[in-house]
Amino acid sequence: MSDRMENGHVAEDDGCLRWVMAVPLGILHLLAVGLCYSAWTIRPSGVWDKDVNGAITLLCFLTIAVSIIALVITLAPPTVRRAMGPWWLGPPLLLSVIATLRWVLGA
Repeated sequence: MSDRMENGHVAEDDGCLRWVMAVPLGILHLLAVGLCYSAWTIRPSGVWDKDVNGAITLLCFLTIAVSIIALVITLAPPTVRRAMGPWWLGPPLLLSVIATLRWVLGA
């Protein structure tokens, strides 16, 4: 009987943990989206425009770094991993791939 009560209590904690972790992860995902969007919308004026190429590289690097931070927050603590679910891994992985493509193809 006590096992059922403990499992029920854990489920309540997971709901609270979801809300507490959704805010920083949501902010990190939005930051990564903004950085990635900026990296894709910036266009160099010509071949000679090295400053813009450097900015694109920096934005791609920052997108990947923020995405890795979000992945570590989601994966490292087992309680967060159980509470948040696997779909929270999708946005940072997708944004990392998109930023890597821009870095390799466009910079």
